[in-house]
Amino acid sequence: MAIDQIFDSKTYDSVNFHSELPVKGLYENCLFSSCDFSEVELSGFVFNNCVFEGCNLSMAILAGTTFRDTEFRQCKMTGLQFSDCNPALLSFRFENCMLQISSFYNLKIGGTVFSDSNLKEADFTKTDISNVIFKNTELYGAIFENTILEHADLRSAENFIIDPEMNQIQGMKVSMEGLPGLLDKYKLDIH
Repeated sequence: MAIDQIFDSKTYDSVNFHSELPVKGLYENCLFSSCDFSEVELSGFVFNNCVFEGCNLSMAILAGTTFRDTEFRQCKMTGLQFSDCNPALLSFRFENCMLQISSFYNLKIGGTVFSDSNLKEADFTKTDISNVIFKNTELYGAIFENTILEHADLRSAENFIIDPEMNQIQGMKVSMEGLPGLLDKYKLDIH
């Protein structure tokens, strides 16, 4: 993809990108604060070392979007198809974000940190999330099928169900409270 526009170290505060459409380009070291990207076409955009804080990105279109070393803080990100992103050097961090019904299908996002976030019904099918940290994260209804969870940290994650026979879980860290989520299919009465 040829980059026509480069935006470096810019701050965007309270911009509604529905009425003021963003310009496709490379955004480097930029801060997006309280901006509305919901349902906005971000295909082909490149975000490198950017921070999104208090933004709404729900249902944004991410076909070929690049996120490198990007942080999301207190963002609403419902229904995002991260699986459509450019997988090259994909790296991000989420803190206190709403990520319900988002898809990370078939991505390699090992080492990602999800902190104090809501991932209800998120899809991690065929995803490499080895060494991922789910700190104080809600995982009710999240889908883990053929997922690589090796050395992932779920010690403070809540409400997950992971079938050890359908996923790679060697070295995965769970608390005693999380064990029922690994044994759910056996219908054991655990006290």
